[in-house]
Amino acid sequence: QVQLVESGGGLVQAGGSLRLSCAASGRTFSIYAMGWFRQAPGKEREFVATISWSGGNTYYADSVKGRFTISRDNAKNTVYLQMNSLKPEDTAVYYCARGPLKMATMRGSSYDYWGQGTQVTVSS
Repeated sequence: QVQLVESGGGLVQAGGSLRLSCAASGRTFSIYAMGWFRQAPGKEREFVATISWSGGNTYYADSVKGRFTISRDNAKNTVYLQMNSLKPEDTAVYYCARGPLKMATMRGSSYDYWGQGTQVTVSS
């Protein structure tokens, strides 16, 4: 069983920054892609960013490209999401999830384990 625990959410003013962390249990973290998704009230869950097993490939939603950076530390079984220049429309619950073996994907259905989420609120 894999457990994913997010942290780092909170309330921030527009233009500010937050760094989310996702700590994973298990010994096979390093061979799986990881991703971040978010869900705002009344909206469907959407893809935010993904990273391949080695960190060599990353992909972003157009809405966050240039502002968010996904990274991972396989020695610490942790994936990060650095969020800069935050906007009110970034307000959502952010989830990390385990993706397929090695290759990153933007497709949510390819992710099998999900964290409980962390709230990010950006005030205007």
